[in-house]
Amino acid sequence: MQELQYPIGKYHINLNLTDAEHKDCLSVLIAFPQWLDIIIQNKDEHDLQKTYRPNGWTVAQVIHHCADSHMNCLFRLKLALTENEPTIRPYEEDLWAECHDYDLPVNNSITLLHAVHRKLVSIFGNLSAEQRGRRYYHPANDQW
Repeated sequence: MQELQYPIGKYHINLNLTDAEHKDCLSVLIAFPQWLDIIIQNKDEHDLQKTYRPNGWTVAQVIHHCADSHMNCLFRLKLALTENEPTIRPYEEDLWAECHDYDLPVNNSITLLHAVHRKLVSIFGNLSAEQRGRRYYHPANDQW
């Protein structure tokens, strides 16, 4: 079941990106919302309600979750840049997926992702060496 839950593996944090890795990450940030546009352009509601594993989220829920997650990333990034090692607040992703905004068309979340990613790219693309070393504490992961 873990292979189905994490089809590309569990996320591992790399706190020491090289300049080339940083540039690669920026490329992904730039491309991601556009990639979603292409992926869903010919999908109907039936397609968006499919799950990729038993008891998993639907395609629509995953897209809405991306918007929530990436907004949280933006807020956490700004906290890390403006406060000294702040403790950020985790959120209950599964409960957020039950909120009514997940019933909206996925285009709402994809539009939001376009805007959030422009902000993320602007910030990440202009970080100084000192800023790249800043951290925040995530209590759910027990990591800095």
